[in-house]
Amino acid sequence: MAAARGLGVEHSTVSRRVGGLEATLGLRLFDRLPRGWRPTPEGARLVAQAEAVEREVATLSRTAAGLDALTGEVRISAPPVLLAMLVAPGLTTLRQTHPGLVPILIGARQTSDLDRAEADIALRIGAVVGPDLITRRLGSVAYGLYGRPDQIALPPARRVYLGFDDSLPDLPQAHWLDVRTQAETASIGLRSNDMATLMASARAGLGLALLPRFAARALPDLMELPDDNPFEPRPLFLVMHPDIRRSARVRQVADHLNGFIGKELDRLG
Repeated sequence: MAAARGLGVEHSTVSRRVGGLEATLGLRLFDRLPRGWRPTPEGARLVAQAEAVEREVATLSRTAAGLDALTGEVRISAPPVLLAMLVAPGLTTLRQTHPGLVPILIGARQTSDLDRAEADIALRIGAVVGPDLITRRLGSVAYGLYGRPDQIALPPARRVYLGFDDSLPDLPQAHWLDVRTQAETASIGLRSNDMATLMASARAGLGLALLPRFAARALPDLMELPDDNPFEPRPLFLVMHPDIRRSARVRQVADHLNGFIGKELDRLG
């Protein structure tokens, strides 16, 4: 059940809690169908009201966050590999100059967590959806094809690429890699939706992976394939909700990220 996966609990737990709520309200909120649950009309109305309350609480939380000094937690949401390989190493200076600030690093790929006040700052590669969001372009993320030397030495038709799985159908990297594989009559050795897995697979000699250069630089056992038709760099954005921008601590962290990430991306080309 999607709700159970999203909450990180068992299906039986969700079923028990919904049943308890229905008993308390004296209403049937969902029709239990063989292929899933469907909200009843009463349930749909309650969901809409609950979402409205959630939005109001999130707005209050963001507004309250502006009434602070340069102390406290600042939640930074970004793809896990970006947090591990680029963000975390650059926070040393921030912690030295502002020891009262505590960054909370959240591995995520969507910007919806900003609307729900689950993050103060989001870092996103590619287009950012949301007309009410404040965005700063930090630079461009360059990519390359990386593998062990024996994989780099193979002729195009014998190359094996490490692809992206079907859960990422709109990812530009996935489309580019599939087109390249077909053009070279090469093969796909495995697919994954996790960048760390692709990096580990390339290091194990399973094939060539399309990796961001900021991540590949930490893997000295991999070489970059010389390429006349490289994947185009993608823009990296820092994203905030307008309400949270008034927070002094969030502005301080955002300015710090803007400074060191921009310089690092420029250095890596």
